[in-house]
Amino acid sequence: MAFDSLTEKLQNVFRNLRSKGRLTEDDVKAALREVKMALLEADVNFKVVKGFIKDVQERAVGQDVMNGLNPGQMVIKIVNEELVKLMGSETTEIKLQPGSAMTVIMMAGLQGAGKTTTTAKLAGKFKLKGKKPLLVACDVYRPAAIKQLQINGEKQGVEVFSMGDKNRPADIAKAAIQHAAKNGNNIVILDTAGRLHIDEDMMAELQEIKEAVEVHQTILVVDAMTGQDAVNVAGTFNDKIGIDGVIVTKLDGDTRGGAALSIKAVTGRPILYVGMGEKLSDLEQFYPDRMASRILGMGDVLTLIEKAGAELDEDKAIKMADKMKKAQFDFDDYLDSMEQMRKMGGLSSIMSMMPGLGGLGGKGKMPDLDSEENEKKMARMEAMIHSMTPEERRNPDLLNPSRKHRIARGAGVDIAEVNRMVKQFNESRKMMKKLPGMMGGKGGKRGRFRLPF
Repeated sequence: MAFDSLTEKLQNVFRNLRSKGRLTEDDVKAALREVKMALLEADVNFKVVKGFIKDVQERAVGQDVMNGLNPGQMVIKIVNEELVKLMGSETTEIKLQPGSAMTVIMMAGLQGAGKTTTTAKLAGKFKLKGKKPLLVACDVYRPAAIKQLQINGEKQGVEVFSMGDKNRPADIAKAAIQHAAKNGNNIVILDTAGRLHIDEDMMAELQEIKEAVEVHQTILVVDAMTGQDAVNVAGTFNDKIGIDGVIVTKLDGDTRGGAALSIKAVTGRPILYVGMGEKLSDLEQFYPDRMASRILGMGDVLTLIEKAGAELDEDKAIKMADKMKKAQFDFDDYLDSMEQMRKMGGLSSIMSMMPGLGGLGGKGKMPDLDSEENEKKMARMEAMIHSMTPEERRNPDLLNPSRKHRIARGAGVDIAEVNRMVKQFNESRKMMKKLPGMMGGKGGKRGRFRLPF
């Protein structure tokens, strides 16, 4: 995740704070110097960092904190609260028109930020909420833009309105709204053209669209990987055309993430969603408190539970949990668990949201669990399981040496790999039998959430 390096640095600072019985003012100031450096290295805006450290220090060296029973934990609590405040305190929804009135949303952003894909992702979110969105292809310059929107719209089951690349975007927007009124679409999302950099033509075109139709929400899409440039872009768009909110893309990548911490403070506009992957479902509502927890390595269990609820087959998950508790799960269940883990974004994504494991992705701590190498290992494991007979998959105890040799030949792997996988599988079964509490435990309620491993 974008904040792995920052998380690791902050956890080191807080570890030192916790190790001290009592804190002096100098201890707090030294710790905050480290926090300041960590934030600057994460590409957080300098002015934002300065104000943040000042606010934390004023609260942290107060009488109540310094004389408290556990001042180290109090300082961490203050840092967490100030981080939440920095990112907007409250979760902000896209404001829709009341009742069944049509809402027009204009998407803006530079080329390469992922605007067209994000536009389709957003339409999918609205569809899941029972709305009837219409996607509108207003980018008449980039050759593949219209086709890309149509393909993604089809995947989301959302209609796309297009008039080709020979009409003015403002005219396309006007015609799209007439079409939406006739066909009962209550949300119209305009995918506008991007440029490699901000220019007057781009701003004029967006203004023209706003003059031609009533735009209720203007949403800017920025790329987290561009760091401070993303913040500057947000500021310029807000000054020139006015924006109502921001979607930050590519927060799952190897980026320092400072843009997400700076945008609200610099522009005064909230982050609405964050893009956490390539899939059309990888658009998460932005919760400042949950993001602060992830940054500080405290995990984000609520998002993990929501992802599980949305992505996993609940009946299948409950049956698998029951089998795991009794150590009865088989290789078919193993295949299912791999598929469900993929749906939730992979093991690294899941672990980044587990309390205490958020910082394990840092350099030297843990390998990339979703790396290409590990994907290949998983594919070989699936090939081995598919080389088993249905009876062998259902009853792993049948796997004697001759059967294992046949499986190895069928999967095109060495016999040692088959032995290793079977050993790992048996150890997993033993472990799950010892840990019933992880799966909803004795006497515990069966919740919606089950980990797929």
